[in-house]
Amino acid sequence: MQPFLTLEHVTVRNLDKTLFTGLTWEVRSGEHWAIVGGSGAGKTSLLNTILGKNNVINGRVVHHYYDRYRETHSITDPYFNYRRLIALVGHHHDFRNLSHTTDFYYQQRFNSMDASDAPTVEAYLDGQSGDPLLEPLNIRPLLKKELIKLSNGETRRVMIAKALLQKPSLLLLDNPFMGLDVQSRLAFHGIVDHAIESGATIVLVTTPREIPESITHVLHLEDGRVAGSYTREAFLAQYREEESTFSALEVDPQLIRKLTADRVPESFETIVQMENIHVKYGENTILDGINWTIRPNEKWALLGHNGSGKSTLLSLINADNPQSYANRITLFDRKRGSGESIWDIKRKIGFVSPELHQYFSSAATCLQVTGSGFFDTIGYVRACTPAQLEKARGWMQVLEIAQYADAPFKQVPASVQRLVLLARALVKNPPLLIFDEPCQGLDAHQKNHFSQVIETLCKHIPVTLIYVTHYVEELPECVNNFLRISNGKMI
Repeated sequence: MQPFLTLEHVTVRNLDKTLFTGLTWEVRSGEHWAIVGGSGAGKTSLLNTILGKNNVINGRVVHHYYDRYRETHSITDPYFNYRRLIALVGHHHDFRNLSHTTDFYYQQRFNSMDASDAPTVEAYLDGQSGDPLLEPLNIRPLLKKELIKLSNGETRRVMIAKALLQKPSLLLLDNPFMGLDVQSRLAFHGIVDHAIESGATIVLVTTPREIPESITHVLHLEDGRVAGSYTREAFLAQYREEESTFSALEVDPQLIRKLTADRVPESFETIVQMENIHVKYGENTILDGINWTIRPNEKWALLGHNGSGKSTLLSLINADNPQSYANRITLFDRKRGSGESIWDIKRKIGFVSPELHQYFSSAATCLQVTGSGFFDTIGYVRACTPAQLEKARGWMQVLEIAQYADAPFKQVPASVQRLVLLARALVKNPPLLIFDEPCQGLDAHQKNHFSQVIETLCKHIPVTLIYVTHYVEELPECVNNFLRISNGKMI
């Protein structure tokens, strides 16, 4: 087989950091690769290097497919280069408003006036939504929705659709399963097959457990170097053997007790009470007749498919949705609209979600971002006291990210950013924790460790928990109450 893409002894830098030194890797025609490895191994950096976003200071990257394309096509555009033949689906979307002048903000999806400034899915896909390649993504029901109103999983599907419509020679996918429900994850395997049949070569970053059958080879990265290169079958055989030796992680309960020692006890009869909740945007009903009561110290799982209404339901609790005033909602024994401010509510809640991560753009350090949890601000806009920063550092230590305290939030791996936001949710010791897909983007060790942190926390202090996930196996053992919704209704 002839070479498709070659990296020859490349040394790669981004800003002031060396990402790879002397890395060599080759993809041959007909091969499709998965890239695996722990947090910070260099997986996303490798995709960005292929795309030309990082600076190759030694060695070379050879795009053989581009050279062959030029030989067989008449190209008149002087700006045409290999990037035109690549499509990348990354962690975050780049949606902009109708005039392409401004980015979206976090609460915009819940404000109907501001949300109308967003293009619809149909417009974003340039009217090509009928392409048969998109059928497994089930895009048709989303076409009239504004982009800003999509759930996390729906956003991923639309981003993948946009990339497929480019008919790329090389399709780069960074954790494509992230945020997808069970049905969408199963359908995505068909998407990979379709993309391959259309002539694309696939390189995707994923976890060892979610390597599609169409993938032929696996590249294992560790700390910016190639730790192994395998056929898919050989890698999975080795991984299953290693997985059987994984041991349970232990978390120091003394450190958690220390960090929660100054927690002020608050007595509530009811944390959340929702009665016959209805939320509509125009003619679209998002929530229909939800009744939900959460008592102190209860541990809940909130389950449902992409677009079922979970995020909207949580926005009513987290004081992000103005439609809460049109519904019968009691939070912490106080009826909404009885004079409390949104900050009174947020003070009692520790919250993290993929959408919060999407819009959390900050030039602050990871320690400062963690400390912003004391003030519930998106960004470091109020200075923390030394005592608050010390507590923030302690929670970073609990989550094994203390070494990133002084690093700029924007420059650390996405999984570390997610753990920083989890530390931010924990730092003020609130009576209610809302974790919306908290393990999204974490590697296996990070997921296991976070689960143990939550188990230990719930064992040693009274706290109420709402946990959202599409992976039921990720639920902490302490969760023993379940609410499942579908199409905005309770099941």
